[in-house]
Amino acid sequence: MKLSAAIIPAAGFGTRMNIDHPKQYHLLAGIPILVRTIRAFLKNSHIDRIVVVVPADWIKETSRIFEHYNINIDELTLVAGGKRRQDSVKAGLQELGEDIDVILVHDGARPLVSQQTINKCFAAALRDGAAIAAIPVKDTLKKVTDGIILSTVDRTSLWQAQTPQAVKKDLLELAYLHNGNEDVTDEATLLEKAAIPVTIVEGNESNIKITRPEDMELATAILDQNQPPALRIGHGYDAHRFAKNRKLVLGGITIPYDLGLAGHSDADVLTHALCDAILGALGERDIGFHFPDSDNTYDSIYSITLLEHVIERATKQAYGISNCDITIICQKPRLAPHLNKMKNLLAKTCKVDSNAVNIKATTTEKMGFTGREEGISCHAVVLLQSSGDKK
Repeated sequence: MKLSAAIIPAAGFGTRMNIDHPKQYHLLAGIPILVRTIRAFLKNSHIDRIVVVVPADWIKETSRIFEHYNINIDELTLVAGGKRRQDSVKAGLQELGEDIDVILVHDGARPLVSQQTINKCFAAALRDGAAIAAIPVKDTLKKVTDGIILSTVDRTSLWQAQTPQAVKKDLLELAYLHNGNEDVTDEATLLEKAAIPVTIVEGNESNIKITRPEDMELATAILDQNQPPALRIGHGYDAHRFAKNRKLVLGGITIPYDLGLAGHSDADVLTHALCDAILGALGERDIGFHFPDSDNTYDSIYSITLLEHVIERATKQAYGISNCDITIICQKPRLAPHLNKMKNLLAKTCKVDSNAVNIKATTTEKMGFTGREEGISCHAVVLLQSSGDKK
């Protein structure tokens, strides 16, 4: 099976930023620029491998930074770069095997690239062989010598190159074979010199490259504009009927009782309601959509495992639980002695303090299906809070 890879050249220093460290490690809204760039490709479904090319004396520090920001270093390959951009890209290229079909090269200092732009470049390279993201030039251009305008340049056919620049691996290798020693500013130029056609994919104005201090101000403003809502509320509800020869599992805790709950998984009605509340707050449908009972993968699965997956989805969207309030409706058995254990396990799974989780148990005074002891139902309300740090 053919796979795709991203090469992130980030081996330069960025002298125009006037800082004492490589610009790709500079903090943008509290997070290193390179970390933001890497996260964009880690979350893209088309990318199977990522090679990050950094200064040789920054490899160890880069690993430490990635681990600090919860980037799994095992999902990446870190290599030392060269003096020129093309040398760094070549170093990354040499790390990729024959199973790689399409390569996307993206500047380490372009942290605001969108998933749509990555997807469009990938599709165009798959279709045409090579493609780059670019935006049409909007401003009037002047040709100048010694501070004097010589002429106005026709901008009709002019585009401003961005990244990603996507290409079939064999075409990029061919371009390096023929012109790899010539100085070029990007992969598209290398391909042009080898007479390999490159398709233009319209990019996005916000996909800026951090080059000067004022670019940091613009990038910060773009991030502020694109921040998700600070708070989101979700409600979840679930119900399961009692069944013989089943364990009664609630909130991940096995409750001593002569009946359990019927279901495809462990039928943990409490954890299911909590999962639904979190998914609802994220606007991502419900637990049945993500973990269907038609999939044998989830047969008898421990529902705390499902909750872990849901929490991971929330984390990737920069949300964590502020607090949750859960009400179990159950005539029998008596649940009060078990609520603390449930609370502590759910808090641990959701990565919050135990005081952020509240669990109540009540009866319906023998009214309805729960009152007739036919089953158990549960309501959960969750408040999610944004960290402003999308994974």
